Amino acid sequence: MKMKKIVLTCVLMLAIVWESTSQCSMCRAVLESEQDTGQAEAINDGIVYLMAFPYILVFGVLYFVYRSFKKKKSGEQIED
Repeated sequence: MKMKKIVLTCVLMLAIVWESTSQCSMCRAVLESEQDTGQAEAINDGIVYLMAFPYILVFGVLYFVYRSFKKKKSGEQIED
């Protein structure tokens, strides 16, 4: 049950991040004054792309730590 809550929380957090767009106020002001919205969308996509990788790396490291602890714990139970 606890694992389901953790997975659900992670999925919801990723879904919220997926729909968000980020820009600093200066970038937004410059890009909104331009007539070409393609450039503004490309900058938004780049920012989201750069923002996603640290989260992916952290979740990957946490997964491997969790897996190693689980293997260690299951190995100790078998020896008893």
